[in-house]
Amino acid sequence: MKRQDIHILSRHSNLSEERIEKLLKDRVYHDKNAWYKFLRIFMMSLGVGLTVSGIVFFFAYNWADLHKFTKIGLSQSILLASTMLAIYPKWNEKIRNVILLGAAVLVGVSFAVFGQIYQTGANAYDFFLAWTLFISLWVWVGNFAPLWLLYLLLINTTVILYAEQIAQGWKEVFICGLLFVINAMVVIFIEKFGRARIPGWFVYTVALGAIGYATMGIVIGIFDEPTDTFIQLLIFALVAYILGMWHGFQTKNGFYLSALPFSIIIMITAWLIKSTEGEAMLLLVSLFIIGSVTLTIKILLNLQKKWKHEA
Repeated sequence: MKRQDIHILSRHSNLSEERIEKLLKDRVYHDKNAWYKFLRIFMMSLGVGLTVSGIVFFFAYNWADLHKFTKIGLSQSILLASTMLAIYPKWNEKIRNVILLGAAVLVGVSFAVFGQIYQTGANAYDFFLAWTLFISLWVWVGNFAPLWLLYLLLINTTVILYAEQIAQGWKEVFICGLLFVINAMVVIFIEKFGRARIPGWFVYTVALGAIGYATMGIVIGIFDEPTDTFIQLLIFALVAYILGMWHGFQTKNGFYLSALPFSIIIMITAWLIKSTEGEAMLLLVSLFIIGSVTLTIKILLNLQKKWKHEA
């Protein structure tokens, strides 16, 4: 039972104030144990993050004074120790997942150390590709949202670096379109099959990335010469945006109903700037931005009031 449900009960039932207060304490308010659990996970996450940062800065600061075998041995020993801690069965699952996330980051540190020693390149696409492949099993087994976010970040980075270093014939519109499709498919899969098990912040982060790629690709395509890739991106974006708006109305989710219209406003603004030049167009664009943003906010507020009343 959520806070909103209790508030509805208080307005439409004869429950006493004492009963409502008890429900809030039992079902909504966090007690001492809940805060202790949160602080323990938070401090553990902070400690793992600071430890990984310390390891990275240790290698960076002492790089010239360390023998190459010492560098490799230290990085591999730390990685092995963190992996063993992540599978320690007596610890809480969330704590083990946080340590596993730190170990996944240390995989990249180990590859970077190896790449700097033997000059294989620490900023090449295959470095991030190997990093992605070698933590894939951990990601699937851990099923931890921050670990999945790191995994998607590595995939996006690999695609971008591959386009820059190998597939140099790929246009920016195609790259943005490819990244948009990858991230949008992840969001669609989660919303369709795993929304109950995935935290909202993860879905919204990936969705925001997909919307950003679509917006950048279409804006770039507007200012460039129209190509088949640009038309395909427009079609994919149109279908995805319609599905996103429909899903937002069905689930009463304000994120999609706000992020998608603002993306469309940016695209239309770019088209207006491209269409005509001069001071008059600058005034028209300014008025369009102000009017469209105001109208979007007004519609969202009205929808929020309507959904609250229906509840």
